[in-house]
Amino acid sequence: MKKKISWKNGIGISGALILFLILGLVSVAGEDGSGSRGGGRFHLMGATYMSRSNPFFDVLHESIQEVLEGNGDRMISRDPAQDQEKQNEQILDMIEEGIEVLFLNPVDWEAVEPALVACREAGIPVINVDTRIKDTSYAVSVIESDNYKAGQQCAEDMMTRIKRARIIILEYPGQASVCDRVEGFLDTIAGQEGYQVVRQVSASGEMEVGAEVMAELLEEGVEFDVIFGGNDPMALGALSALQQRGRYDTALIYGVDGSPDSKAMMKLGYVTGTSAQSPKEIGKVAAQMAYRYLDGEPVEEYVRIEPVMITQENIDEFEMNSWQ
Repeated sequence: MKKKISWKNGIGISGALILFLILGLVSVAGEDGSGSRGGGRFHLMGATYMSRSNPFFDVLHESIQEVLEGNGDRMISRDPAQDQEKQNEQILDMIEEGIEVLFLNPVDWEAVEPALVACREAGIPVINVDTRIKDTSYAVSVIESDNYKAGQQCAEDMMTRIKRARIIILEYPGQASVCDRVEGFLDTIAGQEGYQVVRQVSASGEMEVGAEVMAELLEEGVEFDVIFGGNDPMALGALSALQQRGRYDTALIYGVDGSPDSKAMMKLGYVTGTSAQSPKEIGKVAAQMAYRYLDGEPVEEYVRIEPVMITQENIDEFEMNSWQ
């Protein structure tokens, strides 16, 4: 006579087997439908930004990620550290990993094209964020600040403060966003007597490079009244070089970003103004565009987000420790 198998909780073998099968089915369904949107599997998306040494891109990334995770989807990211060849290789790797959408902030707006061709051949839509690629036909949507206006705002503020100025511009030719800001600044002062650009030098968008470039200009004995950095890191790098030499009230200093560091220096009286971007809004809109595209809905090809001018006079109206 076979011994009857029983369970302490009173479930017999047939009941236990049924329960096991039910739990197994639930588990399998959870794996196949993880992060399901309408019963399907989760979406895997990729992101790459020119450098994660700039906290702007951390905030931008977190904004995108918040929307994706809220939908049960996933994102992988890579940091090329200002190396376009490396960024192209990383994009190819993410394609191999199975991404369905790429959020792209290029190191170089032209040299990124081979990776864009690879995305097109793989059928992967590109959402271009913060600074546009040269051939925007490779992107289903471009989301960036009104960078031309950001440069305009800085120039206009400067012109309300001083009627004559020798100006140093720290730029980054590989970044369309910075080029647009410089163009907006230059167009605003064009034809205006008394405003002269004495140096226009590339500082690669980085604080360390901005400090090095500014130190070299100081060694040359370049005379100036205004420093316009194409982004906050370059402007703050220039400030650092000035402070290391004990020159605290040498010039008006402008940047673009609205970073907490820039606002802190503005509060102390060292930075004159910054045209503030909103990485949170850029990221949110970019994620929305990705979902619209995946859902077969119309996607806006270009979205321009208005910057806000922050100066020493209105700094108290803004959060000091966060981005807009």
